[in-house]
Amino acid sequence: MDVSGSLNCVVVAVDGSEVSMEALRWALDNLKLSSSSSDSSFVVLHVQPSPSVAAGVSPGTIPFGGPSGLEVPAFTAAIEQHQKRITDTILEHANQICAEKSVNVKTQVVIGDPKYKICEAVENLHADLLVMGSRAYGRIKRYQSLLPL
Repeated sequence: MDVSGSLNCVVVAVDGSEVSMEALRWALDNLKLSSSSSDSSFVVLHVQPSPSVAAGVSPGTIPFGGPSGLEVPAFTAAIEQHQKRITDTILEHANQICAEKSVNVKTQVVIGDPKYKICEAVENLHADLLVMGSRAYGRIKRYQSLLPL
């Protein structure tokens, strides 16, 4: 069943990896949006890790000891700025790919755990299709990832 041409919203999740950028190229080359709707769009979605995930600590706490309830705003702000620079670079690369293909896209950034936030974004955007790259783990690597540590 060919649905290309009847799609109103296609979300392409990118994380900066070459695999995700190849998925974006594939979507732009192979999918056609509905021409009957002016709201049709490709949405490039990036999920930025929360500062606590990026730092490996709870947000704002001192990573090297001290009272656990003590917040260090400068530490959190530095992590957030670093994450924003990474996100900006990823979206710049994605937008460059879209410009090369002469396709206008919308971009969206959400913060949190990708496995939940991608699903939420797809639902909120009422997307017809989600495109993601695959790291193509072999059978052994997939099996190892299922084993408890």
